[in-house]
Amino acid sequence: MSHELTLRVYYEDTDLAGIVYYANYLKFIERARSEWVRALGIDQQAMQRDSGHVFAVRRVEADYLRPARFDDVLRVVTDLAQASPARLIVDQQVRRDDQLLFAARVTIACVDRQGRPVRLPSILRTAIDG
Repeated sequence: MSHELTLRVYYEDTDLAGIVYYANYLKFIERARSEWVRALGIDQQAMQRDSGHVFAVRRVEADYLRPARFDDVLRVVTDLAQASPARLIVDQQVRRDDQLLFAARVTIACVDRQGRPVRLPSILRTAIDG
């Protein structure tokens, strides 16, 4: 189950040399995960409003391989690597054409209003199992 988000690098994403600032890759992959969850049919605002549950990043392992630059068009690819009742592990890549620029493995948990771990919503489990 793969999802792709295309985005362009804007001046605000770069440092003085026109290279994407390292922390912005985390923003890019966050946007892609949000769009992936949306594509699975999950309304995160409704989930938070109705049950108080939200997704939280528990761990990120990241490799910065090549720089992205101002005005590049990038593809952020999100793939489900592993799922358990309480967490997801996704692999994400940022690519420019066929070049791999950045790779990350992200562990995501679902938590309640008090920040305690809870089971993933059944609609999400159904979507990823389907």
